[in-house]
Amino acid sequence: MSILLLFDQYQYVWPIRMDAEDKSLRRELFQYLARHNVLTLSYLDQNEPAACAVWYAVTDDLRLYFVSTTRTRHGAALQAGGKVAFTVQKDDQDWRAIQGVQGKGYCALIPPEQRDGAWETYSMRFPFVLQPFGSMAQALSVVTLWSITPDWLRLIDNTKGFGHKEELAIDNTRNTNP
Repeated sequence: MSILLLFDQYQYVWPIRMDAEDKSLRRELFQYLARHNVLTLSYLDQNEPAACAVWYAVTDDLRLYFVSTTRTRHGAALQAGGKVAFTVQKDDQDWRAIQGVQGKGYCALIPPEQRDGAWETYSMRFPFVLQPFGSMAQALSVVTLWSITPDWLRLIDNTKGFGHKEELAIDNTRNTNP
């Protein structure tokens, strides 16, 4: 068992106890999430389940960023922050090779003073947002940045055997802020 001091872009120091298996799973989760760009976000809207798809960027500490506006159904429902679940998977997979990530965590608006670091991560993943054009420029003028801080992730990988799953619990009690 080792302790990793993880510095995020906001200079928070997060001591994380990890054994070799956790490090390997975190690496696999990051690599999978970094290869994809759309997640299905599930949330509660007036005590009713709801879901939407958002484009996301992932950090090496497995935090996810996306852009949206508080005028959307999910934006209005999550404006004060809240628990969410999400999935990421490739479309059109053969059942013997299904891979994906399931997760749960906390979703919140990113405060203005922390926006620059999150925007840098997001725009590195999707550079076209730095060159807004026409309707894109108008859309970007009203969006805000959001974060999802996972507290549980499951990697599904049928290439390692049917129904193969590996889970990672993440202690985020130290900070659920973006």
